Amino acid sequence: MRLAATAGAALALPQLAAACGSSDGGGSGSGGVRDELKVGLLLELSGVYAVNGQDMRSGFELYLAEHGVQLGGRKVNLIVEDIGGDPSVGVQKATKLLRQEEVAVASGIVTSSVALAVRDLFDTGKVPLIISNAGANALTREKKSKYLFRTSFSNWQPNYSMGQWVYDNVAKDGVFAVSPDYVAGHEQTDAFKQAYTKAGGKLAGEVHPPFATTQDYQPFLSQIGKANPKAVYAFFSGGEAVTFVKQYAEFGLKDSVPLVGPGFTVEGVLKAQGDAALGVRSGLHYTILLDNPTNKRFVSAYRQKFSKDPTVFSVQSYDAAQLIDLALKKTSGETANQEAFAEALASVGEIDSPRGKFRLDATTHNPVQSFYVREVKKVGDGLGNVKIGDLGELADPG
Repeated sequence: MRLAATAGAALALPQLAAACGSSDGGGSGSGGVRDELKVGLLLELSGVYAVNGQDMRSGFELYLAEHGVQLGGRKVNLIVEDIGGDPSVGVQKATKLLRQEEVAVASGIVTSSVALAVRDLFDTGKVPLIISNAGANALTREKKSKYLFRTSFSNWQPNYSMGQWVYDNVAKDGVFAVSPDYVAGHEQTDAFKQAYTKAGGKLAGEVHPPFATTQDYQPFLSQIGKANPKAVYAFFSGGEAVTFVKQYAEFGLKDSVPLVGPGFTVEGVLKAQGDAALGVRSGLHYTILLDNPTNKRFVSAYRQKFSKDPTVFSVQSYDAAQLIDLALKKTSGETANQEAFAEALASVGEIDSPRGKFRLDATTHNPVQSFYVREVKKVGDGLGNVKIGDLGELADPG
């Protein structure tokens, strides 16, 4: 599924067509409050992370549908671009959104390499970018910006939070780490190793299969098997998570070597993974089984609209739309003063999310949020990530 949006086209909701037919102020995304509000979505709608990008699109669409296709009282013109996980395509599409479409704000991005590639465009252009997935640590550390925000996580957060837990509950030594060979892959396992070794744990080894090209994990699974580990800590996501988890079981490791990791390894892909995922324990800031009123309402609405379950990717994008809405209410819908709009985004305070309430750190603009331990179990006629423990609230150290 590849989308190439043109001005006034590629609207993410059927209802948007009526909303975007004309504008009193000429249609500029950064114009006065009477104009339509141009919002760009940069999403991986093709490639290895297509399933994640599609969930992010759905999450943003749901928030708009629930709020009359408006954010901050302004009708929204949503312009969706497929970036396919390619940094060069990401730069091209981001440039289009900024220079041709003149969006007032943008969101999305699954892949860390793409987010890093487009970061300077939004910083120098002084247009807010709300990243609703990509977790590269640098984005809210050394490359933080007044115009850069995140409603997802840093790669450090879900993995560091699991280090002590794995040491206490799975294995005090002999854990083997595996993740794809790219920025996020290394940062995810590095954060786990930091906390695990700090607790006193010792690794049995690690390996990083080529990203987005590996179809056969047998050589890497053989390496894992030869190390005779007590557990495997694995980060994969999207299509790669399906392939790895199924091959892990087929290789015979599932019943003898516990598989743990960040929640992305078993998030949004359980149906495709099937029983191979049973028993996998993971750390994340969301599961659809969280017992809070906001999540129950969200899950029900999402299922009704899209006939499928939401994922953490859906929630993060839903909250990106919510963040924009809350900030625009502080500016009375005004975006012409870009600095004031950015300051409003940074100061919205507590956000009532399906994940539980969270806030943005004033310095990093990264979420300060609670993390949970989940286990894949039979739930009804399918599988679900059942919460089995709390990891507490965690902020990125910045």
